[in-house]
Amino acid sequence: MQERHFNRKAYFDEQRATCKEFYLPYIQQAITLDANTRILEIGCGEGGNLAPFAEMGCQTTGIELLSWRVEQARAFFQSENLQGTFIAANIFDIDRHDMTFDVVILHDVIEHIVEKDRLLKQLHRFLKPDGVVFIAFPAWQMPFGGHQQMCHSRLLSHFPFLHLLPKSLYKLTLQAAGEPPEGISEMLNIKKTRTTIENFEHKIHDCQFVINRRTLWFINPHYKQKFGMYPRKLWKAIGHLPWIRNFFSTSCWYLLKEI
Repeated sequence: MQERHFNRKAYFDEQRATCKEFYLPYIQQAITLDANTRILEIGCGEGGNLAPFAEMGCQTTGIELLSWRVEQARAFFQSENLQGTFIAANIFDIDRHDMTFDVVILHDVIEHIVEKDRLLKQLHRFLKPDGVVFIAFPAWQMPFGGHQQMCHSRLLSHFPFLHLLPKSLYKLTLQAAGEPPEGISEMLNIKKTRTTIENFEHKIHDCQFVINRRTLWFINPHYKQKFGMYPRKLWKAIGHLPWIRNFFSTSCWYLLKEI
């Protein structure tokens, strides 16, 4: 686990910088953003991804399962004199017809969700006509597709493809390294979801969405902030190879619209 995972303000600033440079312009390719634009992020964490939209004057709302992260998001926005609404709730428990948005963001969230079909169908409730959904996730088979960089063990946090071990051996390895039970549970949950490009795109069509734009990254743009690495898109030749491309796609970006 890196220092940035403990210093949440630093993580907030990293997210804000990456969103401003990469996510926001990507979304602008599908929709015009202005002071009337309503933005929703599901799984917003500390709110870093929403900050650049708030700086533009957009109306931002974040939904986060963990209440302590919502408290941090409110504190960070207040310290930056930004306007935003943050709600501590499970997205599946929200049933308000007055909550509709022009843009819905799920960044590094959907790979944690077992009920992906249910979540994708739920998005229709929050999306305005002609609205757009931005979803980004690491392909399952990529070197750190199991989020093992979050491990407390320094060795395991730098161990690529660890998550591809058989479940029983993976669990024993995490336990032997002294990972906490809640961390092991989350790692096993991500392994259970196994979010590949192929499975995700199949679910998109089943849930009445079409792909407006897709970009597969060999070097995740967020790595510029994390490691000083320059972003690089996946080579087209590999990007057209089903399943093989999952091993090389460190981040998969989608802009979706309703059918």
